[in-house]
Amino acid sequence: MLVVAALGGNALLRRGEPMTTEVQRANVARAAGALAALVRVGHDLVVTHGNGPQVGLLALQGAAFRPDAPDPLDVLGAETEGMIGYLIEQELENALGHDRPVAALLTQVLVDPADPAFARPTKPVGPSYSEAEAKALAAQRGWTIAPDGASWRRVVPSPRPIEIPDLRVIQLLLSQGVIVICAGGGGIPVVRRGDGSLAGVEAVIDKDHASALLAHGLGADALLMLTDVDGVMEGFGTSAARRIPRMSAVEAGQLALPEGSMGPKVAAGLNFVAKGGRLAGIGRMEDATAILNGSAGTIISA
Repeated sequence: MLVVAALGGNALLRRGEPMTTEVQRANVARAAGALAALVRVGHDLVVTHGNGPQVGLLALQGAAFRPDAPDPLDVLGAETEGMIGYLIEQELENALGHDRPVAALLTQVLVDPADPAFARPTKPVGPSYSEAEAKALAAQRGWTIAPDGASWRRVVPSPRPIEIPDLRVIQLLLSQGVIVICAGGGGIPVVRRGDGSLAGVEAVIDKDHASALLAHGLGADALLMLTDVDGVMEGFGTSAARRIPRMSAVEAGQLALPEGSMGPKVAAGLNFVAKGGRLAGIGRMEDATAILNGSAGTIISA
């Protein structure tokens, strides 16, 4: 079975943890153990990952160093894709005892320059702030901000991915038995110019939508969206919160899901199974094998 496993940014950098390399490496090592278990039982694997906390931190560092000419989000996305891809590649190789080749690939992902998302930022990036801190920074730096749970974060445009130009490279690697890490942070957002060439654009692509597009393009059997919660929760954040073991398109439409977190995961899962995918699952990173077996997380059906 070919499995596309999408690691959420919060699975790699858990809520409230300091954004240090040591902390991220420890979390990646835990993720690698869960992913290696999928490989050991015979599945082929493609890994994608989030980068929201990391790309936001890089943007802050760049603004502090060069406030009048900060690096654009596509360049920051490429930098974080390389950094996180390196950590996953190394820890996954270690977890598998170097029995399987693993490669991280910088991946361009095409978006539509006319996508209305450019006028309506929703994707959280960077650290969490109190409401007062976020509003002060927004006024100072021209940010758009929004609530994210109990805190506030910067939000940026998140256009829908429409094509993965590097798909043939990924297919070539898979045909040679390589475990591929790609489309990190949703991929590097690019647009196609009138002459057919590609150019980067100021955005962050949702990694779950990009993963669903990738999984469909590869003909994957399963799409796993791995995060730091047990699955899709009814009454999330309340004492009556309950994991939803299985969900249909009709049931998903009856839930109010946050646009910057669980909403895209459910939409991506529905899109994947609607186009012929066998299974889409959402749940805790450590439960990857159990989600694939249908005994944990939330399983989405058409």
